[in-house]
Amino acid sequence: MKRQWLLFSQVVTVLVAIWFVLVTLKPEWVNSRSSAVTSGVTLIEAAPNASGTTMPGSYSPAAKLASPAVVSIATTQAIAPAHPLQNDPWFRFFYGDREDEPPQQGLGSGVIVSPEGYILTNNHVIEGAAEIQVTLSDSRRTTAQLIGADPDTDLAILRIKLDRLPVITLGNSDTAQVGDRVLAIGNPFGVGQTVTSGIVSALGRNQLGINTFENFIQTDAAINPGNSGGALVDVNGNLIGINTAIYSRSGGNMGIGFAIPVSTARQVLEGIVRDGQVVRGWVGIEPMELTAELAETFGLKQTEGVIVTGVLQSGPAANAGLRPGDLLLKVAGQPVKNVGELLTQIAALTPGKPAKLEVVRRNQTVTLDVTPAQRPKPKIQK
Repeated sequence: MKRQWLLFSQVVTVLVAIWFVLVTLKPEWVNSRSSAVTSGVTLIEAAPNASGTTMPGSYSPAAKLASPAVVSIATTQAIAPAHPLQNDPWFRFFYGDREDEPPQQGLGSGVIVSPEGYILTNNHVIEGAAEIQVTLSDSRRTTAQLIGADPDTDLAILRIKLDRLPVITLGNSDTAQVGDRVLAIGNPFGVGQTVTSGIVSALGRNQLGINTFENFIQTDAAINPGNSGGALVDVNGNLIGINTAIYSRSGGNMGIGFAIPVSTARQVLEGIVRDGQVVRGWVGIEPMELTAELAETFGLKQTEGVIVTGVLQSGPAANAGLRPGDLLLKVAGQPVKNVGELLTQIAALTPGKPAKLEVVRRNQTVTLDVTPAQRPKPKIQK
């Protein structure tokens, strides 16, 4: 009996020692087992990931690289001045007491593109703002200075003065292809910085009636109000576009968003910082899309090109010999398919530097030398 008791105590001691070792070195074995016994359900748990590792196929590295350079922009509109007769009794008798409206506020996003503090955003985000507040991803907040804006492309340049600014790396939007994976980063609806993913749905979108010069990247990455001015980045975290607009019937994302290519944004940034404006070419013509009716009217056999319906007297095009009814086929060697492409190609010409226009006149191809002038500034409505 004594020997059996001794054997029993030794077995218990060994089992307790084994349990102690398991609890110390492999607690998940004990916990999962006890959980399964307690609940009566057998569960299979995944092995925990090592700290700092990235899941296969994750875009976390790109998001971590680009997100710090995307900022939130809050604007305050100027208060309209009170009517000069506000305190006149007769005015108040007929029109009543008019309380001053509170200043309107707007939300948007921006991208820090330079260590000097330059920020790219949309013109419609800061248009008419009396004060512009910028909040960084690390919660730092400061007032931004408006350096300049380009309504023709809906871009604006801000500048902030802070130390240790995160700066995004500019990618190459000209090499983007339909089907490429992209991330949209911004501050939708003011909820805080958000990252969404999608693909490049189309390239070179124009004739949307959004801007004067349109060459949009279309994406199905979720873009919502507040994302305007935010970043569209590739899978490496490089900036390829500035999120600008969405197609929506409800005001929310429907899978059709548009971004301004970084190549256009860079041109606007450098022009505004260097010259205070974007210098573009101008020839003084009134173009129109070529339709079957117009082709028949002017006796044209071509199906592509842009018809010239008007030429400004004494303008660069008139001096070069361009006439109404001419069909524009190429500008500086680049084919022209629609009015949007024509405007973009003429704007890309250097003022004062001659360029060749290829036109069809009476079914004969004619080459003209035109010296573009500088595009006049658009009239800003106050």
